[in-house]
Amino acid sequence: MKFIGIDLGWSSGASGLCCLNWENNRLELIECDRQQSLNDILTWVETQISPTEPAIIAVDAPTIIANATGMREADKLTHKHFGRYHAGCYPANLSRPFAQKTVELGLSLEAREFAHAPTIEAQKLGRYQIEVYPHPATINLFKLDRIIKYKKGKLAERQLELMKLCQYIRDILPNLEPSLNLPSSTGKMPGSLGGLIPLEIPTSIATLKALEDQLDALLCAYIGAHWWYWGIERNLVLGDRTTGYIVIPQLP
Repeated sequence: MKFIGIDLGWSSGASGLCCLNWENNRLELIECDRQQSLNDILTWVETQISPTEPAIIAVDAPTIIANATGMREADKLTHKHFGRYHAGCYPANLSRPFAQKTVELGLSLEAREFAHAPTIEAQKLGRYQIEVYPHPATINLFKLDRIIKYKKGKLAERQLELMKLCQYIRDILPNLEPSLNLPSSTGKMPGSLGGLIPLEIPTSIATLKALEDQLDALLCAYIGAHWWYWGIERNLVLGDRTTGYIVIPQLP
């Protein structure tokens, strides 16, 4: 079983991509990348997953939008449950400029037989897609009092926050169930996450953003694995298949 994370560039930005594989009762990091266009993203996915191979694709973007204006119920619920942690999500509706791209990705994945899975039988093989949102996931998985603010602010502040995220990934995800296998780090930095993502401190906004995208994709892939492994027992689903939904992991 494979788990693909897509941190989708909602409008014109590049998208972070990550592939994890379930092997020997743990998750192995296979590859992280960035791609620009939807076609390139789908081509990358097809290089990771054969046409009949079981997998979950976890997308950080609203791939189901039914409302013409306003907010989806799923978006409202993130503010209800996670607003106090600064983890409420942006409103999605069909009038937003990103809507065509995000919905098109969901439809393109459906055409490749990745069915939406707001409900799932734990550890049943299949081809699924889900919408995820890394910020509330990190609140629950890392037991945080607020989100790690690596996306906004001055470069120096974002550098520190991003390195904090790297360390949480390294220290915590290998010790959760399912476990993510990451080779030990060396030197002063948190390491290279298996040599696939360079984790030297980014020295510009552009290099910082590139690393953010891939780390977010890694989180998306892990959320997908957590959903498959536990199902509703240790996950929260906000919204539904008709109006849009977001899967968020929970610890016992």
